Amino acid sequence: MTETQEDSQETQCPVSPEVREAWLKSQSNKNRSQPNASASPVELPTDREISGIPKLLTDPNSEKEEKWIYPSQKMFFEAMQRKNWNPNASDMKTIVPIHNAVNEKAWQEILDWEKGWGSESCGGPKLEKFQGDVKKLTPKARILGLLGYNKPFDRHDWLVDRCGKKVCYVIDFYNGRSVQGVPSMYLDVRPKLTAHGAWMRLYRWSSQAIFQGKTDQQ
Repeated sequence: MTETQEDSQETQCPVSPEVREAWLKSQSNKNRSQPNASASPVELPTDREISGIPKLLTDPNSEKEEKWIYPSQKMFFEAMQRKNWNPNASDMKTIVPIHNAVNEKAWQEILDWEKGWGSESCGGPKLEKFQGDVKKLTPKARILGLLGYNKPFDRHDWLVDRCGKKVCYVIDFYNGRSVQGVPSMYLDVRPKLTAHGAWMRLYRWSSQAIFQGKTDQQ
């Protein structure tokens, strides 16, 4: 796939890199002093990884499949600098793979939700666009917060195209338990609470309850 200048922007990545960096620093580098800026961003790799997330094509007559492209280490570093996160260039080789893996996990969760809703007839769902708002809690996260649970450190909305039907998913990002000193992350992925999203949730919960009931009877 030919890379255009627009494709090279950090916004081509569904999860904001500055949030990933802030999460990593808060979990594994709490006692670290000022970041070491000895590694110049010019020296960072510029190669980019093609994701497994299909991208909705602007030309509906095109027969090719296009996928979202993850930012390079250099793009990550420069994006964080523009956001005044004061990043450590040497951390990019660790942050970028984590960022990419989180995106792939989120998409797999969405694919699981999409099973049986008709997208198979047009080659599967595709990600049309996304947006993040760490300050805007989802209703579920707000209620859990009132009950004493930790609040998510980030929230994203992904707009998915299902054969022409637009379905919005919300993703809450939570800090997970550290395993042998390595920070982890929990993703709560679900359809947004629209009329259709509520029906999708109800259908899944009822299906799981029926399956669990049959299992208990065996």
